[in-house]
Amino acid sequence: FSQTSNPYFRSWKGITMKLYDCQAAPNPRRVRVFLAEKGLDIPKIEVSIIDGDNLKSEYLKVNPRGLLPVLELDDGNLIDETIAICRYIEETHPEPNLMGRDALEKAQIESWQRRMEFDGLNPTGEMFRNSFEAFKNRGLPGLQNVKAIPELASRGKAGVNRFYERLEARLADSPYVAGDRFTIADITGLCVVDFASFAKVNIPENNSHTRRWHDDVSSRPSASV
Repeated sequence: FSQTSNPYFRSWKGITMKLYDCQAAPNPRRVRVFLAEKGLDIPKIEVSIIDGDNLKSEYLKVNPRGLLPVLELDDGNLIDETIAICRYIEETHPEPNLMGRDALEKAQIESWQRRMEFDGLNPTGEMFRNSFEAFKNRGLPGLQNVKAIPELASRGKAGVNRFYERLEARLADSPYVAGDRFTIADITGLCVVDFASFAKVNIPENNSHTRRWHDDVSSRPSASV
């Protein structure tokens, strides 16, 4: 693997961390954006999903599921799953708040964050994995010898189009995905839209509210990581 960012662990409240990352994938990007919003820069180990590095024995020792990202702490603890990593960061470095300040806001943000995943990220991944040549034998994340199914790409694209419809309706009534401020729901939404655009399904021309929101969140410094 290749290491990026600082050549040392940034000490943070006595804890040092590193992130197993993949620049081309949306889930690791969600964590990078989250870290950037918190003002944190930690070492990153690049693991290429396209090249299949996540399925090699070296990385499977880190995460036997073959999935990214993974956060490793200096005591050897490993945290996988994007939102689990973000929750750890939020709890240990609470400002700026990105996941809610009270019970109701936490629930509302989590609800919209999950919608961005289920309505947007999942169908985009289904569309991409079942149409991209490099994944013809990796039709499911973290697995080998699973044939891609072209028909699922069409189903995924239909799901992305529904996602854009729902997102436009939401943003017609709200400046941000989960309410009146930027949160993790916007981070997930941004990564979904950019991933879908990479897969050749762009924001529809008439979705003016989504375009307004996308321009806004894309202008934040964290969006460039």
